[in-house]
Amino acid sequence: MRIAYVSTFPPIECGIATYTQFLSEAMARQDNEIHIVSEDGAQGHNVYPAYTKESGSLSKDIFDMSVKVTPDVVHIQHEFGLFGATCGISVLDLIYRYRASNTPVVATFHTVLPDPNHVQLMIMSVMCKELSAVIVHEQSHFQYLIDVYGADKSKINLIPHGAREMPLVPDAKEKLGFKGKKVVLLAGYFRPTKGFDRMVELFPRVVEKVPEALLVLSGKMRLLEYGEYRNQLFELISNSPVKDNIEVLRGQFPQHTFDTILSSSDIMLFPYTAGAQSGVMAHAMTFGKPVVTSQLPAFHNIVEKADIGFSATTDDEYVDAIVKLLTDDECFQKYTLNALNYVKNTISWDVIANKTLEIYSSFNPGHKCSTRYVYFG
Repeated sequence: MRIAYVSTFPPIECGIATYTQFLSEAMARQDNEIHIVSEDGAQGHNVYPAYTKESGSLSKDIFDMSVKVTPDVVHIQHEFGLFGATCGISVLDLIYRYRASNTPVVATFHTVLPDPNHVQLMIMSVMCKELSAVIVHEQSHFQYLIDVYGADKSKINLIPHGAREMPLVPDAKEKLGFKGKKVVLLAGYFRPTKGFDRMVELFPRVVEKVPEALLVLSGKMRLLEYGEYRNQLFELISNSPVKDNIEVLRGQFPQHTFDTILSSSDIMLFPYTAGAQSGVMAHAMTFGKPVVTSQLPAFHNIVEKADIGFSATTDDEYVDAIVKLLTDDECFQKYTLNALNYVKNTISWDVIANKTLEIYSSFNPGHKCSTRYVYFG
């Protein structure tokens, strides 16, 4: 099958870019022909930088490039803001162009808001109506599409976020200077909703019980975003009585660097107060990392389903869960094995590609004789 993805793509730094990279690689392993239509800056085999978010002809630029490869299906990776101004409203014109050319078009919604503004509601409602199929990662998003956006239930497909199968980066702790430490990792942008400050404040209680515990905050910095919060966080660290047990890593973190940081950790924390399922959690499971999360449904559901750690609400619960994982080897090993098995059997990219391919295949008209798609990349 010839598949065209409309998405950001590496080396553009974006969670959706790496998502599309891993999904498309898994699709290619099944002898599908893959083409990526992306914004300026994207690179790779059959990757076509065709537009900028600021372009007034964004939808036409994407469409004109993608139809040149005559795809059997187009798959849009959707996030508000990726398709220009006004919450990315140009995506609607793009979908209508595909509909007019009789090209099946699918979209994965990486964000589904329960309380959208007027423009967001309009865009998503029209997309749900006009798309051939919709993919979401979470049960709550499935329900929001029906209850808030009026989507046809038969169009919605629930497919979880994928994860890679790969070994730990060798000697990761040594490379980062963490040898002999029990590393508790938080990763992501420095934002108030991530809960970095809360974990810094309660970490002295962890160190009291596990002196070799090291809290590592691994964050990307956007210069104009949440600067005041970031400064307050760094001041909080400087004034912490266990500041020698806290380390901040900053950088752009290309994939191997990020994999090294993940490999160096013993456990990962997700004390988020808002947000949806995290791609970082999928990366954590790739390396078999037990987790402690907030009670946000997206996180709690995975923890419960995969049995990979604890969900917490109070500071006491966070401290107890962190200490338990750092000191109880049997418990730690159980959750590590569960995470690796969950990836292998449920969310490996090959599994996710198979489920997605079933959706694509449903658009192909039946043939009166047996046919087989052939492609040698």
